[in-house]
Amino acid sequence: MSTLAHPMMTAARSTDSGLSGPGELDRYPFAEGPAADRVGSSVWESAEPELGRVGRRGAGSSRGRGLHGQLVQQLGQMIVSGDLGADRPLVPEEIGQRFEVSRTVVRESLRVLEAKGLVSARPNVGTRVRPVSDWNLLDPDIIEWRAFGPQRDSQRRELSELRWTIEPLAARLAAGHGREDVQQRLSDMVEIMGHAMGQGDALTYSRADAEFHSLLIQIAGNRMLEHLSGIVSSALQVSGGPVTGCDRPTEASLGHHGRIADALAAGDGAAAEAAMRQLLTVHPEVERVVPSPREH
Repeated sequence: MSTLAHPMMTAARSTDSGLSGPGELDRYPFAEGPAADRVGSSVWESAEPELGRVGRRGAGSSRGRGLHGQLVQQLGQMIVSGDLGADRPLVPEEIGQRFEVSRTVVRESLRVLEAKGLVSARPNVGTRVRPVSDWNLLDPDIIEWRAFGPQRDSQRRELSELRWTIEPLAARLAAGHGREDVQQRLSDMVEIMGHAMGQGDALTYSRADAEFHSLLIQIAGNRMLEHLSGIVSSALQVSGGPVTGCDRPTEASLGHHGRIADALAAGDGAAAEAAMRQLLTVHPEVERVVPSPREH
């Protein structure tokens, strides 16, 4: 197998992540399995255009970890995009050669992908890609990888439907758990969004929008809903088009956020829920206004 250098992985052979616990490294032995059962170099070469997208997107749990985080990103995107299909064997030695990274970096990256349900490592079988049914589809990284891959349309639709389920309920519950400091923070976010919209500052608008929705879920008083706040944040970061009223700054979107904040401050759960449903209704130019049952 030929070694193909990748620009993001140069000078990396001696770099260790130092993140694995005792005994973890041996779970991904190098030179495992017969040569005929390994991933051929053509697989890595053909996937090169896809890897060029890595590093452009928002924050996920694998970010900010140097070579380890980059390799998790690249392998994760290749799996989610279908470049490495289900039951595909992954040979750590070949991955290390392809991306010019140390054994420790490869093994730790595979351990992270295994925790996300993307791969499995078993004795006498090696490391293989798992089917979609085994993936943790609520993992922020997988949400992002799906949103910018071939499954982007399905991912956006599913996120929209999930938000339609989560956030109106959270808004109703939050009306009964308001704290003055949080209520003020929500109002501050609406004010920041309005100022950002006037300045044409989409980045500041989106950050304030994300904090608004995260705060609202956190004060709903339901720990399971609070656990899902990261999913909503990921959905806001990767929506990428006119799915909900949060996808781009408009006067209507800003008004809905303001009405939600006012309803929460007044303790009016029904009004808060109604305003949230209006906010999550898609834009008029999109045919489907609200999530509806799909034919299977």
